[in-house]
Amino acid sequence: MSADFDYDVGIIGGGPAGSTLAAYLAKAGVSTALFESENFPREHVGESLVPAVIPVMRDIGVIDKIEHAGFPRKYGAGWTSADKRPMANIDFNADSHTLGHAEITYEERAQPGVDRVYAWHVDRGRFDQILLDHARELGAEVFTATRVNRVDFTDPARPVLRTKAGDRRDTVRVRMVADASGRQTMLGNQLKVKVPDPVFNQYAVHTWFDGLDRKALATNPHDADFIFVHYLPLDDTWVWQIPITETITSIGVVSQKQRIRAAKDDLGRFFWDSVASRPELAKALRDAEQLRPLKAEGDYSYAMRQITGDGTVLIGDAARFVDPIFSSGVSVAMNSARLAAQDIIAAHADGDFRKERFENYANTLRRGTRIWYDFISMYYRLNVLFTAFIHDPAYRIDVIRMLQGDVYDAEEPGALKAMKEYVAAVEADPTHLWHGHLGNLKARSAAALF
Repeated sequence: MSADFDYDVGIIGGGPAGSTLAAYLAKAGVSTALFESENFPREHVGESLVPAVIPVMRDIGVIDKIEHAGFPRKYGAGWTSADKRPMANIDFNADSHTLGHAEITYEERAQPGVDRVYAWHVDRGRFDQILLDHARELGAEVFTATRVNRVDFTDPARPVLRTKAGDRRDTVRVRMVADASGRQTMLGNQLKVKVPDPVFNQYAVHTWFDGLDRKALATNPHDADFIFVHYLPLDDTWVWQIPITETITSIGVVSQKQRIRAAKDDLGRFFWDSVASRPELAKALRDAEQLRPLKAEGDYSYAMRQITGDGTVLIGDAARFVDPIFSSGVSVAMNSARLAAQDIIAAHADGDFRKERFENYANTLRRGTRIWYDFISMYYRLNVLFTAFIHDPAYRIDVIRMLQGDVYDAEEPGALKAMKEYVAAVEADPTHLWHGHLGNLKARSAAALF
């Protein structure tokens, strides 16, 4: 190693973004050190994957390990609602369906680079451990229980990571640094480029249940192991249902921060009062065994004014997070690592780590996350009417494409454009049948950032 630096790249964080980037770089012969503040395995939310992770897993050679881990396969997604109104007479070719009820399967659309018709539901403790161990096996040097407190950019060509492991403090000199610190957003905070999204001010309260009767909650019992989104008859509030094993299920209630505050930060009261609005859901949960204490995850949505700089990239949740509704977190993490790796490997080959070298990464991620942001915005505005777009043959395949996470290599899907036009028309017409039923969140505030 050169006397001028200890590693080519220092990565902050060992979750899916950091581990994936470390794997790509190690495979390419780029000397890489990864610093993770916790000891793995550790609990983590974000347990449902989408097919867009599959090409990345194949690239780094970890897909067989994921298959052999025995995680439940995820063939599709479903939505349920307490709303019993038919979809007739609401401008869609979906007359025989009920509002708020829908299912899709991934096999309905062939996705480039995806060689199977399913993704997985994962225990993130096990899943993240597999990715981290794989990066280590490929040659990345991994330091766990080691926190990066600060990065010194006094010499932009030689960033210095200030690390702490127990009572030991060290300095690590690198040619560039990648922030994969997740929602800790280490560099976003240090560089003061983080911008909270005041519209998507979402919180989740979640836990695991054993013995939940998934078939009782599914529209079609044969699809009980899909990921399910249960609409609640409460403003901007929904429940996720994610299988973790044959008998264990992750359940989370997502809503605006003010609803949790109204419950005086009593997580149990908030959780059970929320699910009580869907009696069949509340009964199924009461009949199951709660395995973990309720845990809150907050301040979900934020952006960065910039995600690259001289010798610097931000990836995964350290760069951007919108909302957990479409299981985008791990997909964005792994695909942002894929995109960043391409630019970093080329920059390493030329010995040039200036900001301009990472423009392809920044532009491609910006395009993909804007599609996610707008798609999620339309989901909340449409409310249960979102399912009408799923059932309408004119839009179904485009909706499935977005739900697959296939948003990085093409322009805005036609279904998303149609959703925006429909919402605008309904908002402009106070006499429209759906005018009073649109959701409350109107999100454009952070869409243009980074």
